Amino acid sequence: MDSSLGVYISIPFCKAKCSFCNFASDVFGMERVQGYVDRVCEELRGARGVAAGRLARLPERVDTVYFGGGTPSLLEARHLEQIFGTLRGEFEVAADAEVTLEAAPGQVGERTLEAAMRLGVNRVSFGVQSFVDTEAAAVGRLHTGSECHREIGRMRTAGVERVSLDLIAGLPHQTEESWGWSVGEAIATGADHVSVYMLEVDEDSRLGREAMAGGGRYHAGALPHEDATAEWYEAGCSALDAAGLGQYEISNFARDGYTSSHNVKYWKRLPYLGVGLDAHSMLLSDEPETVAVRWANPDEMGAYLGGSGDGSGLRVLQAGGVVVDRGGVDEAFEESLFLGLRLNVGVDMEALAREFGDGRVRVALDALGDVELAGLVERRSAMIRLTAKGRLASNEVFNRLLVA
Repeated sequence: MDSSLGVYISIPFCKAKCSFCNFASDVFGMERVQGYVDRVCEELRGARGVAAGRLARLPERVDTVYFGGGTPSLLEARHLEQIFGTLRGEFEVAADAEVTLEAAPGQVGERTLEAAMRLGVNRVSFGVQSFVDTEAAAVGRLHTGSECHREIGRMRTAGVERVSLDLIAGLPHQTEESWGWSVGEAIATGADHVSVYMLEVDEDSRLGREAMAGGGRYHAGALPHEDATAEWYEAGCSALDAAGLGQYEISNFARDGYTSSHNVKYWKRLPYLGVGLDAHSMLLSDEPETVAVRWANPDEMGAYLGGSGDGSGLRVLQAGGVVVDRGGVDEAFEESLFLGLRLNVGVDMEALAREFGDGRVRVALDALGDVELAGLVERRSAMIRLTAKGRLASNEVFNRLLVA
């Protein structure tokens, strides 16, 4: 019997595009929101047929729902009501389902909050990034540190059960002292979950492209050195752990009982359905030689909203619009290793041997020999996991496994 389903709903609308953002989100006119919500609901209604056509099993029961973005808190109450109504009409949503709404501080309308609570949202994740006003402003954030504190208090007063915060190490103008201040402020809010990311400098963001080109726009000249960023990340890990927010994944920290059940599905390869712009899905398969089916929606708004009808009311995306991957046993084994090693608890190699065979496990252990000697992984009986040093160099570990 398959596990319960996680549903990810992509809401790509923002008031302002952060300079570091490399997601498929942007500042779209609010007049486009209703058409987008209609398309998301259409996708939910057609999900069972799409899964069947790809020989994938779509569980009936949903136990996690995640509104990600973008800034989902910009939706109006009627949009949330429409999406929840469609979701509950198509699936059995568990009474105790974890339902997360990503939000930007200062961008949660009162009616939206009331509707969210009424409809079952019990977890709000704030994209704080920094409690230092100059750092937040430098990358295009529209909030202040004091506003973050007020918003978190407002969520508590409204009855939100769980509050999560995101922080980024390595922002322009950030220093060791200012980073420590942000971590301390995050702890002081009483948040039960904190995500810490090291800034990605790549060609998929304006800040990344400018920094790679050696320019100075978007405060690219004020980026700290990556070695300093790594040190700050380690210091943040220690501070959060000392405050009772234990690290359970490379970028995630939580008090006991407050891990993100939805995100854990990704790392444990449990089935999830993604709807909306650039959303990804992974379902188990009934097809011989195939363990799982993954697909991704287009990351361009016109391609997502466009397409031709198939006569059933469900739009069919134009050829090439949806990327579908079918993974066999080898791919499932690799994913179990890569994703499992992201978790602090690590991977049970005996369990993998029972599921995938001793041969694959022996090859993987041999490949990990050098990185174990380098102190990047450690073994405890049948468990193998990244060390604190290994979490900083996780790509090196994963590359060794990929070569093997």
